[in-house]
Amino acid sequence: MNWTDPLIVMTYRELKRFVRAKSRLIGSIINPLIWAIFFGLGWSSAFNFPQARMIFGGVNYMTYLTPGIVMMTVFTASFISGVTVIWDKQFGFLKEVLVAPTPREPAIIGRALGGSLTALLQGLIVLIVLIPLVSKIKLLGIMPVILIGLLVGLSFSAVGITLATKMTSMEGFHIISSFIMMPTIFLSGAFYPIRTMPEWMKALAYANPLTYGVDLTRYYLLGTSDLGIGIDFLVLIVLTTVSLTVASIIFRSATID
Repeated sequence: MNWTDPLIVMTYRELKRFVRAKSRLIGSIINPLIWAIFFGLGWSSAFNFPQARMIFGGVNYMTYLTPGIVMMTVFTASFISGVTVIWDKQFGFLKEVLVAPTPREPAIIGRALGGSLTALLQGLIVLIVLIPLVSKIKLLGIMPVILIGLLVGLSFSAVGITLATKMTSMEGFHIISSFIMMPTIFLSGAFYPIRTMPEWMKALAYANPLTYGVDLTRYYLLGTSDLGIGIDFLVLIVLTTVSLTVASIIFRSATID
């Protein structure tokens, strides 16, 4: 078995597991749509005056929110995909992976790739559903958004896998992931511009990797960027490389007690 075989097998396994879990598929799409429709449409009415449109780059709030909801979907789904490592521990599959006479690195990268692809699929479905509800979306921007979503998905799938590799309880994973995800989402600029935040919150937002994915997505879908697409891409590429490297190192030394 060569290096690519475990990568392909683990990627396919994650995709197949996701398709079979109908409740997970439906829930992962309905949840961000609830945020977008009830939060976005509600606040669009409250922000329906010219000064508010200036704050949101010349568009209504629902349009401004849409790129953030798409990246929130990709981030949440990819990070949570790490819980499959704990499932595999409990059902014994992970032990088979660890004792297999193949390198561990392609197996963990394949798992992260599968998690990122499923997260990207969810984000695209949410975007397609939201397009009729917004006033200004650059359809040609969807292609680069696919690349951005893949980078964000790979990064946070690897982070979730790294965290899950060190844990044995799904309950504990969900508690810690909730503690991490909510601040990450609210500090990403998905719901309101970073330039309107207090100074101490801006510092946290700039240290937040998801901020750069949201900013890039908003640039390609709406044409506005607060940080610069060069910096955005650089941060995402570095984050993806580092997170996959750390996940590979942690998984290489993993053991099953």
